[in-house]
Amino acid sequence: MSELKVNAITDASGGNTASINGATPTTDNLMGRNRVINGDMRIDQRNAGASVTVNNAAALQYSVDRFYGYGQTSDGVFTLQQDADVPSGQGFRNSLKATVTTADASIGATQLYQIGQRIEGFNVADLGLGTASAAQITFSFWVRSSLTGTFGGALQNGGQNRSYPFSFSISAANTWEKKTITLTGDTTGTWLTTNGTGLEVIWGLGVGSTYLGTANAWSGSYLSGVTGQTQVIATNGATFYITGVQLEAGSVATSFERRQYGTELSLCQRYYQINNSGWTGVSGGAGYSTSCNVNFFTDMRATPTITRLTFTSGTSRYTAANWAAFGTNNYGFVAYVPAGSAGGNDNWKATSSAEAEL
Repeated sequence: MSELKVNAITDASGGNTASINGATPTTDNLMGRNRVINGDMRIDQRNAGASVTVNNAAALQYSVDRFYGYGQTSDGVFTLQQDADVPSGQGFRNSLKATVTTADASIGATQLYQIGQRIEGFNVADLGLGTASAAQITFSFWVRSSLTGTFGGALQNGGQNRSYPFSFSISAANTWEKKTITLTGDTTGTWLTTNGTGLEVIWGLGVGSTYLGTANAWSGSYLSGVTGQTQVIATNGATFYITGVQLEAGSVATSFERRQYGTELSLCQRYYQINNSGWTGVSGGAGYSTSCNVNFFTDMRATPTITRLTFTSGTSRYTAANWAAFGTNNYGFVAYVPAGSAGGNDNWKATSSAEAEL
């Protein structure tokens, strides 16, 4: 067996680490290690490819797993949807498409329209954010839009009081382009390293003046875009696609980390999953209840909110209105249905969602 021992591998000039298959390895980051989950947009548990309308300032509205849309209760409206339009030859099969369906050409100072993902603190703890040893970070993604110009986004902490606005240009309409932003992590502020939001990535589709700032500098305020950026929400019918989203330690954008489908699905299910429950057998008299344990596919980030999605029963003794979940924790819950009349051979089944998003 041959063995090669060297102190360093450099390129032909002798001044830089050599690239391997197009990527330059660093101490902390070798060929990926992506902190973004579902960055290639292939998991869509909630909607199975259906469009989601974003027109609510009260809550985040999720499209493909882990990616949310945020909008306004009035004024502009956009939709989010998993799409098959992808950059050619890059190995992607899906993208996230935003389409403006109602334009807001006069964005209020405190209005926001954006796409983002909140990354759990456990997954960015090693970046040392908020300390003197904060690591370099590289954020990369593929983007396509019907508009051209300078666009904006930001990285933020969970407290939304530390922000790094970034800009990127789109030079050709309806053409996929890869963008890379490299920065030094914030050395101040509070950055969670537990199961709360450790880092948030944002693309600003429409940002009011209060939340616009100077690109490429840390700020002690909530910012979601850059001064002078193209406001996608201002153009009715405008489109904006992203895929291949990656955030990693180091100063180099390595090739997109392609995790196995089952691994990526399990990562998504920590925040959202759909479960089945059911019962079959002989029930007793009126008021007799049936129940079954539902175990989650993976340990969820926190105790989730359970929502019944579907319910069917062999007879009218069991009704959807009476289905309930109790004893919920981040491992599972008990599905419970009381019978409203005398029993006999019977069955019921239900599906429910468990959500523990950041």
